[in-house]
Amino acid sequence: MRIFSCYIFLYLISISCIEKTASHDALEKVMKFPNTMEEISGITYTENLIFSIQDSGNSTAIFTFTALGEFVNETKVEAIENIDWEAITSDSNGNLYIGDFGNNANDRRDLAIYKLKASTHNKVSEKITFYYPEQTDFPAKKRDKLYDCEAFIYYQNAFYLFTKNRSKGFDGTTLLYKIPAIKGNHPAQLMGKFKTCSNYNSCVVTDAAISPDGKQLVLLGHDRIWLIDDFLGDNFISGNFSVLELKHYSQKEGICFLDNQTLLIADEKSKKTGGNLYAVKLASLKNTH
Repeated sequence: MRIFSCYIFLYLISISCIEKTASHDALEKVMKFPNTMEEISGITYTENLIFSIQDSGNSTAIFTFTALGEFVNETKVEAIENIDWEAITSDSNGNLYIGDFGNNANDRRDLAIYKLKASTHNKVSEKITFYYPEQTDFPAKKRDKLYDCEAFIYYQNAFYLFTKNRSKGFDGTTLLYKIPAIKGNHPAQLMGKFKTCSNYNSCVVTDAAISPDGKQLVLLGHDRIWLIDDFLGDNFISGNFSVLELKHYSQKEGICFLDNQTLLIADEKSKKTGGNLYAVKLASLKNTH
């Protein structure tokens, strides 16, 4: 994909938003993923390890690395399919959560999140299914294709999903949904919506992560990060939004916090580029002016 420069315009509910930009090329390459991982779709850091997955068309393998990028193992999850694994997150109790909710055509009725123990991660301990009450057509009409998703976080016993807009006449609209982190089939609760910008190549959300202290939320794009802080409770779109330019384009698909000030970012392999894990300090991206 090509990325074109644009500004982010956030239309939030009853709040004002402060936009910042940064122009630092601060990504530090940590490692190159193995050749068997061409389509990485998500990463998370927990139990002092990096866990990573691939999306549709690939196996149910979870690849594990140290924070230094050293390969640990590859473990296949038993008794489930990889319909379209698009994100992985974790909690503070040693659990992993795989989001099988990729929905490019906006026609799926089998959206799921799988819970596993990080210590073993070969068997599912719980399956959570959900649906979007606002979606009434399967597939959704071209102008209403708002129900793909590649980004979610675990926060205070719930999942928060940030959708990927695939609608005709793309305008950057992203929906924020909440799902309880318990077994069952749940209607996703629409928490609100906001707009990034109107250029699809720059402005779709491809992953999300929340800092260990719960004070900062980041959303990932192919050449930028949206940082949200000073939010109230789980009303993330009540916070301040900053757009942090990475000055580096690739098909970035995974982001997580290594600590409260350090991010890890993964991109897909495309021809002779990508397929890497990067580290970046938030302080190096924030506007100091």
